[in-house]
Amino acid sequence: MQDLERGVARFRRDVFPAKTELFTRLATTHRPATLFISCSDARVVPELITQSEPGELFVIRTAGNLVPTYAPGSADGVAAGIEYAVAVLGVSDIVVCGHSGCGAMTAVADGLDPAALPALAGWLRHADASRARVTIAESDAGEVAALVRQNVLAQTANLATHPSVAHALAAGTVTLHGWVYDIGTGSVAELDATGRPSALAV
Repeated sequence: MQDLERGVARFRRDVFPAKTELFTRLATTHRPATLFISCSDARVVPELITQSEPGELFVIRTAGNLVPTYAPGSADGVAAGIEYAVAVLGVSDIVVCGHSGCGAMTAVADGLDPAALPALAGWLRHADASRARVTIAESDAGEVAALVRQNVLAQTANLATHPSVAHALAAGTVTLHGWVYDIGTGSVAELDATGRPSALAV
């Protein structure tokens, strides 16, 4: 906890004064351009990876960067965040970002004892379609890495079941992107429709 307190002190002393104008504007304005959905993994920091300033990303983080399909009438924090970002904030891009060495995808690949971790096991059921998408050839080349890629595609597809996203896609006002971040190298790849990665065009 002391590390966090020291971090707050450094922020107030060194960071905030240099960005006073930005924070003054953000105090009354919230117009992020991108909804960024990533894993809760502490090694994945969307603002750091994308070098975004405060106010530029609307971030949703879940174990395994999972996006449950839309279920009418359910009290779902992920769905609420998506709806707010798209229908209220009017984001123009949505990124689903998986990452190397994902613990959630490793658990899906290895099988998780539902008795030991019932809440996590229930949540990871949202990756059932991801696992089904992995081909034998992909699995032979590295099951977890293949699962990470296919999970990004499956969760991107799940996004389209949300009415706000479906409406924005039909209107051409939002674009979906699937990314995979490699922690060890710092590289970020964009996935095509088959899960084939290519370096981001800069």
